Amino acid sequence: MKLVELNTRLRRGATAFLSAAHTGLAAFGLLALAFVVFDGPRFVPIHVAQAGSIALGKSKTEATPPQLAVAATANAAIDPHRRAVTDHLARRFRIAADALDGLVSEAYVAGSATGVDPLLILAVMAIESRFNPFAESDFGAKGLMQVVPRFHLDKLAAHGGEETVLDPRINIHVGAQILREYVRRTGSLEDGLQLYAGAGDDPAQGYAQKVIAEQRRMADVVARIPRLATNA
Repeated sequence: MKLVELNTRLRRGATAFLSAAHTGLAAFGLLALAFVVFDGPRFVPIHVAQAGSIALGKSKTEATPPQLAVAATANAAIDPHRRAVTDHLARRFRIAADALDGLVSEAYVAGSATGVDPLLILAVMAIESRFNPFAESDFGAKGLMQVVPRFHLDKLAAHGGEETVLDPRINIHVGAQILREYVRRTGSLEDGLQLYAGAGDDPAQGYAQKVIAEQRRMADVVARIPRLATNA
């Protein structure tokens, strides 16, 4: 009898335990659900674009700073002549216009500073590097205008030294300075261009003719702008 009674008590205890456990788990589940729905933190999935904004310390809904908006508007209202030159070069050399836009603008700035025709500066870039800012020759010429640092350390020093030669803006300005100096030294555009290319002994002046041909193509494009604007 005692053994039977013990078994009965054990079965009752087990049943009570399972019932309590089931009730406890259910209660825990309800508590967890209540925590999430009412009291717990609300977790929102972060999309890739939003994660990028957070990583940069910016809110996804942060407004564009006014000064950036003004700059963007100014860039959109670019001079039509420069835009025409940019589009022409983009088609001719198969380069994105957006990538060329800054180079064309900088050529105009350098041209204004040095008194060199910006179309001539762009023509030199076209022949020397095809607008590759990282171009380098076996002779050591570098960048858009293929400046040889060891020959023009004085000009580069004004911009921070030899290591700045691959900065596109500095390369354009230094190249324009060199071009102006060589044209003045030789007394003619053709001879100055030949000296720039290190080909002063070429009687056919092949380099100069290539550069001048590119310059004339761009000049023809610019010359058509007033007529196109009138017909529009």
